[in-house]
Amino acid sequence: MASTSVAVTGLVRRYGRHTALDHVSLGLTKGVTGLLGPNGAGKTTLLRILATAMSPDQGSIDLLGIDPLTARGRLEARRALGYLPQHPGFHPGFTAFEFIDYVGILRRITDRRQRHDEARRVLAAVGLSDVRGKKIKALSGGMRQRVALAAAIVGDPQFLILDEPTVGLDPKQRLRFRELIAELGEGRVVLLSTHQTEDVGALCQHVVVLAGGTVRFDGSPADLSAHAAGRVWHSDQRDPGAVAGWRTGQGSVHNIGTPPPGAALLDPTLEDGYLLLLDGDPALEEVA
Repeated sequence: MASTSVAVTGLVRRYGRHTALDHVSLGLTKGVTGLLGPNGAGKTTLLRILATAMSPDQGSIDLLGIDPLTARGRLEARRALGYLPQHPGFHPGFTAFEFIDYVGILRRITDRRQRHDEARRVLAAVGLSDVRGKKIKALSGGMRQRVALAAAIVGDPQFLILDEPTVGLDPKQRLRFRELIAELGEGRVVLLSTHQTEDVGALCQHVVVLAGGTVRFDGSPADLSAHAAGRVWHSDQRDPGAVAGWRTGQGSVHNIGTPPPGAALLDPTLEDGYLLLLDGDPALEEVA
């Protein structure tokens, strides 16, 4: 029986003197795993290695029972995975259907009828059947992102890698994308890299936090939220001793850090736990 999980062990990747990944190990199973981390944490490097777009300097990968670090395994892995990069490239003069058909050719679906059926299937899956004949340059940003997701699921890959799929989308578009990602996670391994902690809280059963090229957290969203238990409170003004604080829509200030005696404690959110996990890391400034 083929493996239905992805395992990374001791992954190292360097760019000159900079170590982007420092002995990273993690395991992914069916469902949606959220990958969080500040800019420069090594997230994109990890995704590119898993997508077989680059190789690590050391370490091993078991991708659905395939070793993608061998020449033969790399070809097998590419057939088994789908990748939505942060900045997907399009042929704007193509219609949505023509673009997906082209992706099918790249996926080596040689039978024309089978390829066209697959193009119609994935465009329907992302809700674009009605506009499949429109040129990509005439589509909205949200629709283009759905075209990119359709391209990633051509061939029904069992491992799906999504790099910031909701960036730049309006709230309605983001909700639609959440629905799509949740559906995709029902039967396959999905790795979702994002800066949106609310997307992780809404979608993910598993969370990995990467910072400074190392895994800082690997567990459930509830466990990440619990990292801030007893360290979140509200007040009339921002507490000078707080790690971070902001005025909420209710008018009070939400503080996280070490509360003063008698503080009015709040139930922690996933974002609270994430920010406190990075407390003391210089990269915190990039996400606060």
